[in-house]
Order: sequence, then C-alpha cells, then structure tokens
Amino acid sequence: MTSSSLSNQVRAGQVAYRPWTLPMYDLVAFKLNCRYVFRVPVSELVAMFDRNISAEHLDLGVGSGYFLDNCQTAPGQSITLADLNEHTLRHAARRLTRFRVRTVRANALEPLPLPEAAFGSASVNFLLHCVPGDIRRKAVVFDHVAACVRPGGRLFGSTVLSKGVPLNPAARAALPLWNRSGVMHNSEDSLEDLRAELAARFPVHRVTVHGCTALFEAEVP
Repeated sequence: MTSSSLSNQVRAGQVAYRPWTLPMYDLVAFKLNCRYVFRVPVSELVAMFDRNISAEHLDLGVGSGYFLDNCQTAPGQSITLADLNEHTLRHAARRLTRFRVRTVRANALEPLPLPEAAFGSASVNFLLHCVPGDIRRKAVVFDHVAACVRPGGRLFGSTVLSKGVPLNPAARAALPLWNRSGVMHNSEDSLEDLRAELAARFPVHRVTVHGCTALFEAEVP
C-alpha cells in the first residue's frame, strides 16, 4: 500500500464525522452499536477512563468527547484533544468547556505534534478499528502516543476486533459492510495480534474482552 493510498483511506474514514452527524453520534455509537453490535457495556468504558485518567490527559481520536464528559474528572482539568478531523475537535471542545482544553490536528499514523513525556495519561478509544492495516501495522499508533506520556503514566483505550473474539449475528452482518464502506478497517484485526503488540511495548498491561471489543490498559515504561 502506497503512502498516498494509505492517506486517502485515513481521510475516507473521517467522512462520517460531520457537524450534522455528530449530534447523533452518542445515540448511534453507544446506545445502539455498543449494546447490540459490539456487546460492550458503556459503563465498562467509562470505568476504564476512571481508573486511568490523570490530571494532564491526552485523548487521541476524540469522537464526540462522550467519555471525557462522563468519567470522573474535575473542572479545570487539563485535556488535550488530538484528531485529524476538525469537526470532531470543535464538537468535543465545546462539550468540554469546563476543562482546560487544547485541540491539535494530528494523524495517528504519524508522530504527534506534541512534546515528549508531557502527559500522565493518554486514551486511544475506538480509534484503531478505524485505522487502515492490520493490528501489526497500525500498532505504530501505540508508539506515537506512548512517546507523549511520562514513564509510569497510563495508555488505555478500546478497539473492535474481527478475529479471535465472539461475533454475534449483528456484528457478523455489520462489520463487513462498514469495512467495505471505509468507515472501519478491522477485517484483519485479531485479539492475538493486539495482545502481541501490547506485550512487545508494555511489560505491564492488561486486555479485557467484551463481545467483539477489547479494552486495553498499559503502563508506559
């Protein structure tokens, strides 16, 4: 795959996130998809944020800002939102005005335009399954994010897998459709590869599986 075609796939995955679609994002993603397709309780994702978020947090692939809005954070907390999509950045920043929010446009497959070791935690939530390539290729995202986190800090997130996890009928129908449309790129993503790439980078980590969704939490060495 050439760099230009890869870049086109990355940008194609952003098309669905527009000012007129983002107000419906929480309903579709968390009330419908998480419950009926991915089979992951939203409460488990919020709890993951509660366990790992620090006073200086980086969120890569911001979506609607739902989890930062609903986890246990204090007003005035420092949050940096990084995403390629300017619409999601604006939408999430407006939602999180009670925090000290900074927005940065960034491609997760490239080194992030942020200082090294500047954050106590970073989240990569529901992002990897939107990134082209298999887990072994897209795991470079872990390297880019970990470079921005202080040693001993936390890197965490979730991703929807297609292999090595149980797929209910809704997932078996929806995932191939979303992959063909370019909204998702996880047809080759496996639990085995995710575990291997995390283990290669983070001696201390854990992976938990809910339905076809893997939640991962790691300590940055």
